[in-house]
Amino acid sequence: MTLRLWVAVVLCIGLMMTDHRHQHLADIRSAIATVMYPVQRAAHLPVEIYAWAQENLASRSDLIKINAELRRNELLVEARLEKYRELQAENRRLRRLLDSSTKVDDRVLIAELLSVDMDPFSRRILLNKGSSDGVVDGQSLIDANGIMGQIVHTSAATSTALLITDPSHALPAQVNRTGLRCIAVGTGSADTLELKHIPLNEDVRAGDLIVTSGLGGRFQPGYPVGRVLSVERDSAQSFAKVRVKPAAALERNREVLLVWPGDDNRRLPARPEDKKPKAAL
Repeated sequence: MTLRLWVAVVLCIGLMMTDHRHQHLADIRSAIATVMYPVQRAAHLPVEIYAWAQENLASRSDLIKINAELRRNELLVEARLEKYRELQAENRRLRRLLDSSTKVDDRVLIAELLSVDMDPFSRRILLNKGSSDGVVDGQSLIDANGIMGQIVHTSAATSTALLITDPSHALPAQVNRTGLRCIAVGTGSADTLELKHIPLNEDVRAGDLIVTSGLGGRFQPGYPVGRVLSVERDSAQSFAKVRVKPAAALERNREVLLVWPGDDNRRLPARPEDKKPKAAL
């Protein structure tokens, strides 16, 4: 047994030395490696399967987490984008209001809508400015395009305005082209006024601009009221039926202008510059 072992050892050493110097066994090693490859693959297959499964399962879990995170971020970005769009629209409205205020000689105050009367036959809105801000009953309400209505009730922090489209509202007005005086009455519809007591032979045309006349003392003269939509003349009736589309965006405004006539400036709270002591003479 010992002899055979020594023979095998000597043979192996001889083969290694021969192969090392002359590479005579390269082909034999290649043949043996080819034969043994399926056995090696079979022995290593469980390890590869485990590694593949671990990698794929982990990747799927990571992908699910990443996908969920991306969806949350998308919702957040979309919400922020909608907010930015609203702020952009509000900025445009405020710019139009400020541009309108520069065209008004009287002092003005920007107010924001808090709520709208849900009664379908009433056109009233609640504003976030009240008597503590100098708001008074009968005060004019305008936007960047024209007259909106007037204040009918005030509290310390809020006030209620009656829009010109309310059925109970009547507005002294005149046709800007001819100077014809008339009364613009609300119809209850959000986008229609009616001119009352217009004789059949009066020169009123579709497209005529209607402005406030200033009569009655509630509204200052010259504010746009709307434009004539249609004129219906029926010989069986005493007066023409004249419909007017309001100039103001009554159903879309979020901010409005409260206007004080020149002789009502004393009702306004004192401004910081008014409180500065005058220099002694």
